[in-house]
Amino acid sequence: MTSFVLEIKFLDNMKSFNILLVVFAMGLSCKGQNQERAQNILRSFGEKIEAVDAKNTEKMLADYNAMSQNDTLQTKFIAKVKEVCKAKGCWMKLELANGEEAMVKFKDYGFFIPMDIEGKDVVVNGLAFVETMSVQDQKHYAEDGGATTQELAKIIAPKRTYGFEADGVLIKE
Repeated sequence: MTSFVLEIKFLDNMKSFNILLVVFAMGLSCKGQNQERAQNILRSFGEKIEAVDAKNTEKMLADYNAMSQNDTLQTKFIAKVKEVCKAKGCWMKLELANGEEAMVKFKDYGFFIPMDIEGKDVVVNGLAFVETMSVQDQKHYAEDGGATTQELAKIIAPKRTYGFEADGVLIKE
């Protein structure tokens, strides 16, 4: 009878140990998923958009190069933030392929973005266009971006630029 009681206690202890192992393994699994989710958090600004089907910078530059002034293209692309308006986050410049950049403004000034996102990846959705930016506008944006007097003095001619009016932005944290 004593060995029967010992066997039952042993089985109960093993059952408890197995339950503890399962709970521990599940905890480790959830921790890994939470860390992965934290690395893929996307903060949304403006209209709600998804990152699905966003073009890369090479494809977006090819689209820009195929456009003429006054052409527009409804599109979505992902790029790294090169510069942000230091006054209030009302525009940003995104890196395209081959050292080119796109100037992004926000539809109807309906939203602004954080001013500390240089170097982060963003997805923008909206209207791409090509324009010629005046010297005055170039200097205004350069000033907002924190350009020095020497850098401002180098702006002396209108410039063909790639523009983008975003209705929605996702920022990867």
